[in-house]
Order: sequence, then structure tokens, then C-alpha cells
Amino acid sequence: MVVDEKHPVLLFDGVCNLCNGAVRFIIRKEKAQELKFAPLQSDHGKTLLKKYGYQEDYLEGLVLIEGEEAYDRSSACLRVARKLKFPWSLFFPLRVIPKPIRDLIYKLVASQRYRFFGTKDTCLIPTGEDIARFF
Repeated sequence: MVVDEKHPVLLFDGVCNLCNGAVRFIIRKEKAQELKFAPLQSDHGKTLLKKYGYQEDYLEGLVLIEGEEAYDRSSACLRVARKLKFPWSLFFPLRVIPKPIRDLIYKLVASQRYRFFGTKDTCLIPTGEDIARFF
């Protein structure tokens, strides 16, 4: 699977309701339809995780693959934010907050996501024109 700057891939927890909601939100709010998506649990997701130095069973949060770089947790979220329509793109400048502080907040939400938002038995199944954007 080729990942380039024009078509970054966002890896997400495919059974997490919060993560699935975030993916649907991104699809609706993206400026241009450039992002591709893959569940962390999928074969493509596991392959990309391994290629970029993560454990195959990584489920600690979002991972954004852009070209030869991988960004996780809050950095992935903020890099995605810059691809969204106004006003959501205004979150991108928050990257000036040190990553350990951003990631602490991210980890607090991520650690409770199943409890507060629940899970699905299967990964998100895209429909319509969105199918081409998923691996």
C-alpha cells in the first residue's frame, strides 16, 4: 500500500464508537477528499503500524501516516484538523502546546473511550462513495 503526501492514511480503532464518529465527522468536514482510512485492526492497518515502528496490536489512539512520517495521538488529531473546513482548522495551531501535555489529555480521553462511548462488534463499514477511501 502506497501512502503519499496527497493521500495520507488515518488509522483508527475500528470498533470504538468515538473513533468511528470522528472518522464520519472528518469525512463530512474535510476541505478536500484526500484522507484515506483504515482500522487499526485490519490487515492494512497492521501492515502500516509495523512499517512505521508500532506494535501490530497498537490500539492506543489515532495514527496518521503522511508520506514517510507517522504521527500519533494528539499530533495526528491536530494534523487532521488542518485538513478540515473552517472553524475546525483553527485547532491546528494548538500544536505549539508541548506534545507531552497534549498527549496526556488525549490519553485520558482514550483510556475511557470504550466506557463512555461504547464499542461495536465489527469495524466501521463504509457506504456509497466513501468506500473508495477505506482500506
